Amino acid sequence: MKEKICVLGLGYIGLPTAAMFASNGFDIIGVDVNEKVVNALNKGEIIIEEPYLDVMVRDVVVSGKLKASVKPEVSDVYIIAVPTPINEDKTADMSYVISATRSIVPLVKKGDIIILESTSPPKTVEDIIVPILKESSLDVEEDLYIAHSPERVIPGKILFELVENNRIVGGIDEESALKVKKLYQSFVKGEIYTTNATTAEMCKLTENTFRDVNIALANELAMICEQMNINVWDVIKFSNKHPRVNLHQPGPGVGGHCIAVDPWFIVEKFPETAKMITLSRTINDSMPEYVFNKSRKILGTLKDKKVTILGITYKPDVDDMRESPIIELIELLEEVSGITISIHDPYVQDFKYLEKDIYTACKDSDLVILGVNHKLFSDANMDRIYKDMKQANILDTRNFFDEKALVEIGFNYNLLGKGK
Repeated sequence: MKEKICVLGLGYIGLPTAAMFASNGFDIIGVDVNEKVVNALNKGEIIIEEPYLDVMVRDVVVSGKLKASVKPEVSDVYIIAVPTPINEDKTADMSYVISATRSIVPLVKKGDIIILESTSPPKTVEDIIVPILKESSLDVEEDLYIAHSPERVIPGKILFELVENNRIVGGIDEESALKVKKLYQSFVKGEIYTTNATTAEMCKLTENTFRDVNIALANELAMICEQMNINVWDVIKFSNKHPRVNLHQPGPGVGGHCIAVDPWFIVEKFPETAKMITLSRTINDSMPEYVFNKSRKILGTLKDKKVTILGITYKPDVDDMRESPIIELIELLEEVSGITISIHDPYVQDFKYLEKDIYTACKDSDLVILGVNHKLFSDANMDRIYKDMKQANILDTRNFFDEKALVEIGFNYNLLGKGK
C-alpha cells in the first residue's frame, strides 16, 4: 500500500507535485491557507495557469486521489512547499515554513517522512525544521526521515520537468535521503542524487545564483555597449560562438521567485563573503531604473506623456508576476507628473492600467516599451499601432521586434544594449 502524502502549500510547485503523486497512485491531501485555492481544487479546478495541469488535477480529484483542506491531516509523508518570500531588507521570510512545520508537529508519528521542497537559506532543515519537530514526543533523528529536495522546474513546463529533470535529495542522514529518493522514484525519470540537507539547500541557491551572476554580466555589458555605440546582442551572439562561453541575455531586470530571490539567501548568511553575488543582485535590481532613464532620454521628458508597456509578467508566455521587474518600472513611471500609463499583457487578467486590447493600449501613446517578449506580441499589426500612436517611439528591452521592419514603417526604434 502506498503512503498517504500531505502537501502543504498549493502554489506553482506544491499543486503540480501533489497532482503528480496523486496520478501515480498516492492518496494526497493538499493543504493551503487560501480557502479560494482549497475550494477550487475540491471542484477539480485550479487558479493558476500551467499547461495540462488543469486536466491532471481534474482527473485525480474525480478519482478521489487528491483532495484539499485548510488543515493538514495525519499522513505518512509531509511535503512542505510553501512560499519563502523576501523581506524588504533582503532577508528570507521563513514564517510560512515555520508555520507549516508547526502545523504537523501534533500529527507526526514514528516512521514518517518530512520533506522541505521550499527553496530556503542554507541550514534551514538543520536550524528550523529539525528543532520544531523536536517539539513532538518523538526522537526526531531516530523516528523520522527528514530531507530537503528542491524543485528544478520552470513555469510552462512544470509537469514535464518534474518527471524528466534530475533531482537532488539531501537528508539529515543517509537513510533519510534514500527513503525520500525511493519516494520520488515513483515518477521521476531523471537521476536522483543523494547528499546531506545543507548541501542540497546550497545547490538550489547556487544554480540560480549562477544564472543571476551571468545575467548581471550581460546587463553590465549592455550598459557598456550603449556607451560605445555598439550592439550588445551582437557581442553576446558572437562571443557565444566560442565553445566554452555561454553568456545569458540582458533585459529590464530579473524576476520570478527563484533567480531574483535565491542569491539573497546566500548573502543573508555570508554578507561579508558573498561580494560578487551581492554586486550581481545590485546590478540586476538596478535595471528597471536604467530602463526608466532610457525612456526619459528617448522622449526628452516623461511629463504629460503616455507610455504603454507590453508585458508585465516576469517571463514570457506565463501568468506569473512574482518579483517582476516591470512592476518596479511601473512604480517609477507613476512618480512622473501628468503621465498616462497603459498596459497590455494577454496573460494578466487583473492589474491597474490594463487594456485587454494591444491597439487600445498603444493608441495615442508617445512611447511603447516592450517589457516581456510574449510570443503573442509577434502577431500585432505594427502598421496599425504606428498610425494610432502620437509619437512612434519603441523601446525594446528584449531584442524581440524586427528592427529593420519597424524602421521601414517609420518607428523610432530603440533597443536596450544598443547605442545610436
